[in-house]
Amino acid sequence: MNSRRLYDKVMAIVSTLMIFFYLGFAYLLYFSPLFSHIDVAMRAIFALPLFLYGVYRIFVAYVKIKENFFDSEEE
Repeated sequence: MNSRRLYDKVMAIVSTLMIFFYLGFAYLLYFSPLFSHIDVAMRAIFALPLFLYGVYRIFVAYVKIKENFFDSEEE
């Protein structure tokens, strides 16, 4: 296994972990009482793009994981 292939696998895993960060922070920002001092509309303005970006990253990570872990080792 060359170093580029290993790097791509590690970055696919890190990308997957970041999905949980984006979706978790969007949920925390919108539903948590921790940010209750901020207006609900303002929380929605910030939480919705985070959530949508997290969903986008799910699809991108799926493609990366599929090509790095499940495709043949042709190079």
